[in-house]
Amino acid sequence: MTFSVAVAGCTGYAGGELLRLLLGHHGVQIGNLTAGGSAGTLLGQHQPHLSPLADREVLPTSAENLAGHDVVFLALPHGASAEIAAQLSEETLVIDCGADYRLEDPEAWEQFYGTDHAGTWPYGLPELPENRHTLGRTTRIAVPGCYPTSASLALMPAVTAGLIDGTDVVVVAASGTSGAGKSSKPHLIGAETAGNVSAYGVGGVHRHTPEIAQNLQRMGATNPTVSFTPLLVPMSRGILATCTAPLKDPTTTAAQARAAYAEAFADETYLNLLPEGVWPQTKAVQASNRVDVQVTVDPAVNRLIAVAAIDNLTKGTAGGAIQSMNIALGMAEQTGLPLYGVAP
Repeated sequence: MTFSVAVAGCTGYAGGELLRLLLGHHGVQIGNLTAGGSAGTLLGQHQPHLSPLADREVLPTSAENLAGHDVVFLALPHGASAEIAAQLSEETLVIDCGADYRLEDPEAWEQFYGTDHAGTWPYGLPELPENRHTLGRTTRIAVPGCYPTSASLALMPAVTAGLIDGTDVVVVAASGTSGAGKSSKPHLIGAETAGNVSAYGVGGVHRHTPEIAQNLQRMGATNPTVSFTPLLVPMSRGILATCTAPLKDPTTTAAQARAAYAEAFADETYLNLLPEGVWPQTKAVQASNRVDVQVTVDPAVNRLIAVAAIDNLTKGTAGGAIQSMNIALGMAEQTGLPLYGVAP
């Protein structure tokens, strides 16, 4: 069976990555492509790498243009998805790549996003406990943020195995510039980013902070606390997240931590525990849906250290969205999703 798919926000980075992956997905047929200000142009003007779709007209983003498809991906700015989603049939599988439906706590949403909370949809991170069951029974999916994807998967085995309790979690994650979207921003031009690393969203104010804490709670942490600091680094795509937390049992060894991760990842296609002593690097996972993870223990401070590398546009957004779509539609979870990166 082939499912028809529409993509709203097709001219942005997330929309382009969705289309790149969907072109290699044998279970879908790409339907309408929509956007805002670029409506009326041809897709090839914005996504020249997608040559099979170069002559497609970009339509205005409206419920009318998105209706009638089996699946609708919303790769829209935060706050723009709710109005469109409300007009689409409950029978349509709607997958929001923005933040509108990620958070469960309305107060947290209003604090970090400054608007009314639209609601909460099933969370599109299949590897979290019980999520596959939920995703297989829904027509509405909220795709995680890219930073929460990396940090949550780096820490999940430690929480579920009881190595840490989710308090005093510190996450420092470096991301490429595509995480900020495709809109022109002076601080993202080449002259500003080349040879430069900068911190932003410091002091608990980044919007992904409550999402990371929410995920730790879903894993079983009772009262998680997270300090999250993102870094902007001069590369186009990728995230390297270094996550640390105090050990519940200070006698836990690096070998015991590694054993817990190996057990947790044993049946996961896209969660890859690297060989001992090998540390994740963003180049290794570029353009893939894989998550490379390494874990150890710092006995001097009794802290677990887990490092994860993902491609923010693939596993961090479009790949995670399609992985969730596959589950919701009853297809093999790995369909259309690359396991291996590209080099150089």
